[in-house]
Amino acid sequence: MIIPVIKLGTLALRTISKPIANRLKKDAGLHPKFRDFIINIAQANHRFSTIMQRRIYGYSSDLLIRPLNEERAVQAAADILGELFVFSVAGLALVYEVQRSSRAEARKEEKRKQEMEAIQQKNQELAKEVETLKNKVEAVGNLQRKLEEVEQAAKRCSSRNLFKLWNAQTPAYRSESRLKQATQESSCTDLDTIGYN
Repeated sequence: MIIPVIKLGTLALRTISKPIANRLKKDAGLHPKFRDFIINIAQANHRFSTIMQRRIYGYSSDLLIRPLNEERAVQAAADILGELFVFSVAGLALVYEVQRSSRAEARKEEKRKQEMEAIQQKNQELAKEVETLKNKVEAVGNLQRKLEEVEQAAKRCSSRNLFKLWNAQTPAYRSESRLKQATQESSCTDLDTIGYN
């Protein structure tokens, strides 16, 4: 929204500068000291442009250059001042536009830099989370291996001791003390070796 307003403002400034330049042209010759100053500028400009034209066309530049009369010099100087004013306003507007766009680009670059830093921080956090999950998966794998070892030990223990318990419940072993002794003898020692009692 602000960019069109700024562009319209610079265009309006350029447009306004033309009537101001015309006013400068008109009032330039009225002040005596300023009039002498601009006449000297106009004569120097006339000499320079005449020498350049003679060199371009291959004529001798040693010839005497006739100065402009006072009215033509004032008119030429007023034209130079008007054009100088218009070009200086346009130049200032251009410098302002360049600075404004460079500031906008710097803001965009800073925003991109902040976004990149946020992405890098997020990546570091995700890498830590992945490492934590790997450690948890490894711990679960260790627990699963130990559980499988316990299950295998329990299967070995139960198949051996089931027979002892069955025999202990037959009529010959029905006494309470013998049943208790067979139960204690059938307790599995394989679980103690694994580390789970």
